[in-house]
Amino acid sequence: MQPRKPQQIARELALLSLSQLPVNPKKLDTLPDDQLVSKLVLGAVRTLTSEVQDTLDNAAGELQRSNDRILSSQTRASDLNSARAMLQEAIACTQTAINQLGTAVDFPELIQLANQDKGVRNYAKELVITVNENRHIIDELISSALVDWQVTRLAQIDRDILQIAVAEMKFLGVPDSIAINEAVELAKRYSGDDGHRFINGVLRRVTEQKKTA
Repeated sequence: MQPRKPQQIARELALLSLSQLPVNPKKLDTLPDDQLVSKLVLGAVRTLTSEVQDTLDNAAGELQRSNDRILSSQTRASDLNSARAMLQEAIACTQTAINQLGTAVDFPELIQLANQDKGVRNYAKELVITVNENRHIIDELISSALVDWQVTRLAQIDRDILQIAVAEMKFLGVPDSIAINEAVELAKRYSGDDGHRFINGVLRRVTEQKKTA
């Protein structure tokens, strides 16, 4: 595996800390570097912990529903098929949680680079501030690209990935193709099985709408 570039580390740090930071992230500008890194990393740990717990809770719920369906059925094919589908969903949720936990292995590298590389710290901070300052505009762009869905109903991690990518394209001058590719890679690491396809589709529609605007 090739080492990740500083901006990739910064995106990941921003993604994982975005939902955990203060409502007014401009306060980050006044923090010494060591405190800034601590806040970003602590936010990242809290987000990852929450995501894993939610995913495992979903898996447990699917397992329970599958078990209840099997126990209450009279071995009808429809009931067994339904129970099998629930079991498969539980397995998928558990696999997602395992994948999310696996990313924790990279935390020492993330912390080290955030401490050593000012570019990582600055870009992570810039991403967080840009998203929060322009959240209304960003969410409108995302919403217009969603099909029969609402921004508020998105999984938090998917919403944050989309917000960072749109912020890069709209406000930070990152080429659309790079922002989309980086968002897809983040989704592969942190979202569900089909998350990266969903993220890719939404962002492609955002860029198409930009061209016709």
